[in-house]
Amino acid sequence: MTTHVDWKYTKKNTRQQNPGFNTLKSKKDMVREYKERPKPAGIFQVKNTANGKVLLGSSLNLEGSLNKHKFMLTNGMHRNRMMQDDWNACGGKSFTFGILDTVRIREDPDFDADRELRLLEAIWTEEIQPFGENGYNRDANIREA
Repeated sequence: MTTHVDWKYTKKNTRQQNPGFNTLKSKKDMVREYKERPKPAGIFQVKNTANGKVLLGSSLNLEGSLNKHKFMLTNGMHRNRMMQDDWNACGGKSFTFGILDTVRIREDPDFDADRELRLLEAIWTEEIQPFGENGYNRDANIREA
């Protein structure tokens, strides 16, 4: 018995002879698109639901900052010792990670994302007051690098 292979539909020739056949993106293309996509800027919080304390932060890359805080807490190496001690005592299930507000990018040539973020920082710092008994912030500078 002989098997016939239709070379028109093999991986090597698929895109050349039948471009609509396989429209899936390669992993390399997906990684490139992920890295090139705009990253949301704004205000985030890490909240201890056991005692109500909050770490308020702002970043030009919200997802990266939240991932960083969760990673550092999970691995016992967060630079905020008080929050790390509470994480160790209460466990990760007592903490929530959330985005409170984002900078809405406008097409205006005078638009300044950094200035908009500073305004959001002032609003949310006044609203939450994440200092002393209320939170883990040491001062009003909540911007992440």
